[in-house]
Amino acid sequence: MDFLISSAHAQDAAAPAGGAMFNLLFIGGMFLLFYLILWRPQAKRAKEHRELVGSLSKGDEVLTSGGILGRITKVSDDYVTVEVSEGVEVNLQKSAIGAALPKGTIKSI
Repeated sequence: MDFLISSAHAQDAAAPAGGAMFNLLFIGGMFLLFYLILWRPQAKRAKEHRELVGSLSKGDEVLTSGGILGRITKVSDDYVTVEVSEGVEVNLQKSAIGAALPKGTIKSI
């Protein structure tokens, strides 16, 4: 029966031209895409938030990340005291401040 089946001989497969270079460019492109889409915008937002937190001062009107509007009455190294209503003050971490509002925003609401 062996005479009906011909023997298969393995041939050396030629590597596609530029295969290794394509793989390196593909991986490099993925890193570039990751940098442009994810890392760079996140770093920019973090820098803007650090600048916002660093510039907080007494009398600023702020919006917390929880949605509370208030006026800063006291600032320390890591915490701020925010007056949310007349006579009602809340102590918050500086990182909980989401945005600084223009003066007069609270009165207009």
